[in-house]
Amino acid sequence: MDHFWTFAGSYWWLVFPLLGIAGGAARRWDVLAQRRHARQLEVMRAKAELKTVTASTRVTGGGQPQPITKPSPLPDQLEKLFAVHDDVTARWLEYELDVARMIAFPTMSDGRQPLTAAFLRAKKVADRLRPPTADARVSPEQLAEYRTAVTDYEVAFDLAERDARRVRDSQFTETERKRLATAQQLLSVALDESATPAERQVAYRRVREEVDGLLALSDEAVEILENKVALQIERPHPAPDDERGPASAGPRP
Repeated sequence: MDHFWTFAGSYWWLVFPLLGIAGGAARRWDVLAQRRHARQLEVMRAKAELKTVTASTRVTGGGQPQPITKPSPLPDQLEKLFAVHDDVTARWLEYELDVARMIAFPTMSDGRQPLTAAFLRAKKVADRLRPPTADARVSPEQLAEYRTAVTDYEVAFDLAERDARRVRDSQFTETERKRLATAQQLLSVALDESATPAERQVAYRRVREEVDGLLALSDEAVEILENKVALQIERPHPAPDDERGPASAGPRP
């Protein structure tokens, strides 16, 4: 015991750093506790939102009274689902048919990427379950199944788009990224109306060469790009007689 008090008397100054360490540990514990509490609140909020969404997607049961003279609400619900379905497809086509977007966000057109592949699968399901028209005969179960498919389709696209905008061209090598950057610059020249037709033609051909093997351009995307570039189609030279035309004919003797 005497040794302890001797040690304490010699190193009494250690009390202050130890108190600081203890205080820091206590504050750290409080921060972690607050974070755990915040995460618990987020989980509870997410569960509540999920319950709300699930309840809203349920089709009204037969136990609830429906006015006999009121038309079926199914066509209205289908039209709303069609609008969401078409909007997601239009957003996807902006990437699929725009070469500039494909170069800027290449993973949106790469089915090897997990999120893009999941989106494409969700698209197939939604397209397959889509009724032909809003007036088509569908059961409440079919309507609920299609609604779920459209929701999955929309969510899958949002996730794929966010990831594509986050990673951009980071999936490519340094050499491939330089090729994509060059293609982006050349595309600006090809679409520049102030450039000469020859400059635009050369830039367009270089764009195709730079993205070859990196991006899979669809025929529709190529056609749209060619229309934008307004490629000059070589016309056959007129025959000598055609060059003279009516003006070359002199007065008849």
